[in-house]
This record gives sequence, structure tokens and C-alpha cells, in this order.
Amino acid sequence: MARFLLRYARLPSSLLVAAGLALSASAALAQDVIKFGAPLPLTGPLAPEAVKQQQGYDLWAEQVNKAGGIAVGDKKYKVEIVYSDYQSNTPRAVQTTEQMISQGGVNFMFSPFGSGAAKAASSVSERYKMPTIASTASSAQVYDQGYKYLFGTFTPNDTLTTPLTKIVKAKAPNVKKVAILARNDLFPLAIAQEMEKSAKENGFEVVYFEKYAIGTLDHSATLSQIKTQAPQWIFVTGYINDLLLVRKQMTDQQIKADVVSMIAGPAYQEFIDAAGPGGENITSAAWWHPAAQYSGKDIFGTTANYVKLFREKFKSDPDYAQASASVSGALFQMAIEKAGTLDKEKVRDALAATDVMTFWGPVKFGATGQINSLEPPVFQLQGGKAVVLSPDIIKQGEFKLGVN
Repeated sequence: MARFLLRYARLPSSLLVAAGLALSASAALAQDVIKFGAPLPLTGPLAPEAVKQQQGYDLWAEQVNKAGGIAVGDKKYKVEIVYSDYQSNTPRAVQTTEQMISQGGVNFMFSPFGSGAAKAASSVSERYKMPTIASTASSAQVYDQGYKYLFGTFTPNDTLTTPLTKIVKAKAPNVKKVAILARNDLFPLAIAQEMEKSAKENGFEVVYFEKYAIGTLDHSATLSQIKTQAPQWIFVTGYINDLLLVRKQMTDQQIKADVVSMIAGPAYQEFIDAAGPGGENITSAAWWHPAAQYSGKDIFGTTANYVKLFREKFKSDPDYAQASASVSGALFQMAIEKAGTLDKEKVRDALAATDVMTFWGPVKFGATGQINSLEPPVFQLQGGKAVVLSPDIIKQGEFKLGVN
């Protein structure tokens, strides 16, 4: 079914959802299948990120089904993932989530991409008491609503900005002034605000903080203003296409800085390849890196085995977005097997009680449903690849100054 829906990903969302729901009804006749709803922005500006989530979910489902399925008591259930394209439009993401739950016959849900859409759709999951895992939502505003049925695999935003700030403070004592440019969207803006807070707490002067609208194609005026402030550290948030554009226009204006940080693009190989030499020495942070060495109790086992399976299937290394999607599926699997039932309330309780090591790292959910057990890596692009700077347990290299 996943392949069928993707073939029609360019249809209007209403037709696509209708097609998916029609198939869901027929699939419901088949026994021993657990269906997971996965609304994704498969077209529109967020499509590159959506593809990553889809890859992560597909790899998990493939491994589960190869192993015979999810054990529920003395019975095995195959996994089926129902995809629908909400075209990078948050209201459509909410509508799609509602239709999947109320008409699509899904047993459990994955959230739409990003903090903004995940938060918007979470009210639907809560209303239907549908256990839902958000694999790409880090902002505290997603989890502070008092909801019981939403869980997330990303730690709060400050777990990325604080370690990065401390590295720059320790390794670059002459860096004093910071300029921050943020996409005006829930996650990018929230992480920029955390960066401002972290910078000030660590003695940096924030000389510039500005937002840019979603879909902005020309940052030249903003970058000119940043240049006049002569910051030694430029910090930019957004998604792959946003950050590539900002980096190109920085080069066009010959804007240089001792430190340039971007979140979240540099975590993706697509950014590294497209940026080329312009990406050299850009720093960033993410929630996971293939260099991690965890031995988990999930279906993938070790981090190394997950990376191996991903490479075999997709001919590339996984990044945190793909790995988070895969571990989200694995966490559902372990919770269902622990509950021994498909009863939504009991699976929800099993998720809430999760305290387990996985290939992603240690997973334990806090009172709000957001994971509170990870130490995300900080890394820098060096020689065309991401080099981990911290934590020490997976450190690969040393911080370097200077971005031209």
C-alpha cells in the first residue's frame, strides 16, 4: 500500500487521502496486519525531509515483516504503513491526520513532519486517544499541552544549542559577537531563541536577531545588515533549501566569519553535497549520528547494524531524520509487544513507561512525552563530511575556526 499511495503523491490531497482510505478499507479485510498512519509532506518545499522519514519508516517495516511481524500475545502481525501527502501544508496535515484516524482504520499514528505540523495535528490524536510518535518534533511547545497520547524522539532544542555554544566559548575565546537569522516557523524559530538564550548566558553579545518568512528567496538585504554588525559568529536556522540559499548569498556578498552554524541542513548529505567547498567548517548539531555506538534491544540491535541495513537498502549513510523515523517504529513495536495487545490505552501506557536502550540511544520519555535521555552530537563539516566534536564518547575530531 505504501508504494501505491506514493505513486499518486502528486494528486490533490483530497483525492490522495480518498485513494488511501479506499485501500485501507479493503486491506482491513485482511487479518493480522497493524496499520500505521504516516502523513508526510511528500511534495512542496519540505519534500526532501519527508523522503527521509519515509525511508526510515520503510526500513523498519521491512525488517519487522522479514522477521515475521510484531508479536501480540501468541500471534504475529505484519506491519503496513499508510502514507498520504499533505503537500507541505500544515492545515492539510491536520485534515489528513483526522481522516486517517476516523476513516482510514489505522491502529497507530506517526506525526507529520516538524514541530509546527506535529503540534497542530496532536490535538486530533489526543481527541481520538490515538497513540502517536513524533519523529521530527523537538520544540517544547509541542509537548507542553498536557496531552497523554503524544511522544517524541527529539530532545528539547536547548540540548543542541548549549553544547555548541560551550564548544565555541572554549575553543574560540576571541569570538564575542553573534548574529542570528531564523526561519519564521515553529522549530527553526524556537531553536534560534534557544541559541540567543544560550549565547547570552555564556557571555556572547547578540548583535542581530531577525526572522525571515517561509519561502523567502532573497536574503541579500538581511545579510547586508548582518555584515554591517561584523559578527564573528553567524547562526542560521531553517531547512535544507533555506540554508543552501543563505550560504550561497553569503558567499556572493563575501560575508566571512570565524564561526558559521546552521541547523538543521548540515546534518543531511544533500546539504553537504550541494554546498561543496562553501560548507567547509560549518558547525551544526543533531539528535543522532552514524558514528554513535549503541547496542540496543530493538529490532536493529546495534547502531552499526542499523547503518549497515540502511546502506544496503538506500546506498547511502543514514542521518538523524531517517534514524528517528526507524526508532519511532521500533518503539511502537516494543510497546505493542510489551502490552501484549493492540488496545490503544494499554499501548499508550507501555510507551509512557519506556526505558530502553536502542540503536538510537537510551530512550525514556519525560512527563510531557518528550524524550529526556539523549545527549545529541555536535559536529562540523570538514573535508566534505560531518566530523563529530561532542560528546566525547563518539568524538571524531577537533573544532576548526574560519568559514569563508
